[in-house]
Amino acid sequence: MKLLRVGPSGAEKPAMLDADGGLRDLSGVITDIDGDTLSPDGLDQLRGLDPKRLPRVAGNPRIGPCVVRPLNYVCIGLNYADHAAETGSPIPKEPIIFLKSLGAFCGPFDAVKIPRGSKKTDWEVELGVVIGTRASYVTEAEAMTHVAGYCVCNDVSEREYQLERGGTWDKGKSCDTFGPTGPWMVTRDEIADPQNLAMWLDVDGVRMQNGSTKTMIFGVAKLVSYVSHFITLHPGDVISTGTPPGVGMGKKPEPVFLRAGQTMRLGIAGLGEQEQALVAA
Repeated sequence: MKLLRVGPSGAEKPAMLDADGGLRDLSGVITDIDGDTLSPDGLDQLRGLDPKRLPRVAGNPRIGPCVVRPLNYVCIGLNYADHAAETGSPIPKEPIIFLKSLGAFCGPFDAVKIPRGSKKTDWEVELGVVIGTRASYVTEAEAMTHVAGYCVCNDVSEREYQLERGGTWDKGKSCDTFGPTGPWMVTRDEIADPQNLAMWLDVDGVRMQNGSTKTMIFGVAKLVSYVSHFITLHPGDVISTGTPPGVGMGKKPEPVFLRAGQTMRLGIAGLGEQEQALVAA
């Protein structure tokens, strides 16, 4: 199943993508794509529905983040061997964890605001993992049972803030609109192997990132288990699992960064595409 949320920011309604790519209204069945819906029982309830019997969503509404604002938006740094190489960083011995502010959480087609004074705003296409059941101190063997599904994330980053302004990475990762998530969550049963998904990102039609989850250092099961030993994961939480090579910071001979007026387009095989216009904050 492909589950999404449509409507104005803060007033989104739950929906389902039907076999023909049409939007079907779920608001008469569930209140939102939240913890209850993402539970095994909640997803089983939705699987029992005939999408053709659900009302069509009229018009061309805004698509919001594919889940309700999570309790935790967890990100993993330097989790692709080829991305670590392009940044000149050593391969991490353990996953690098940081948190993205929930103020960054936004829809997959919402404009991304370049912060005032920013010189080094960058892009990162990433596989998002959506948690379906509470996970605390889970083993790697049982980790996947806590996953509801997957989505596309863009871990937008301001590199000067992240690396040159002191403190942790969070300040460069948490600006408003720096967390486009969606367009939909694809349930775990529809993705045969999350470690074999092609992913890409374009800026103004030029391919910048062209990678695969094959080169992740720590796979999905490892990450869910590892994070759960430090942060209790709750239904609806998102883990953004790192990015492949091709970020602006790593471009040779000179880094390339985003500016207002440009457009990002990105996607992951089987999980849909995003597009964001860059605007000045």
